[in-house]
Amino acid sequence: MSVYDKLRALGITLPPVATPAAAYVPFARTGNLVFLSGHIARKDGKPWVGKLGDSVLTEEGQQAARAVAVDLLGTLQSAVGDLDQVTRIVKVMSLVNSTPDFTEQHLVTNGASELLAEVFGERGAHARSAFGVAQLPLGSCVEIELIAEVAAPGL
Repeated sequence: MSVYDKLRALGITLPPVATPAAAYVPFARTGNLVFLSGHIARKDGKPWVGKLGDSVLTEEGQQAARAVAVDLLGTLQSAVGDLDQVTRIVKVMSLVNSTPDFTEQHLVTNGASELLAEVFGERGAHARSAFGVAQLPLGSCVEIELIAEVAAPGL
């Protein structure tokens, strides 16, 4: 089953690449690696704001992380042209806007990791870091960046 078949089965439509809000590019490719800039959580087209351990529950944070993963997939598609050319999701780094005593950043990040596994199967298994931070751009509750490996052109 192709990545696109899986996305359709999950009812996911990939968004277009968002215009960067500062001095950076949405992705950079070097060789067979594609580095995606951090994407913040969005809900209804606006930043999904809040702080885990205060105004946002772990389960809602997981939903926000899943939403970020969908946006990342849209950017990855733009970067490589065909998600079926992705040979591996290599690394995910997640920043969770959280209170000092919140310790479930890893569970929040599962929202993104589980979607990547659903979409890519074994190719979606990745190394990962999940950090708690004091604040994120625009007050977003989650920001995630991703590194993917893609097939060499012409293969």
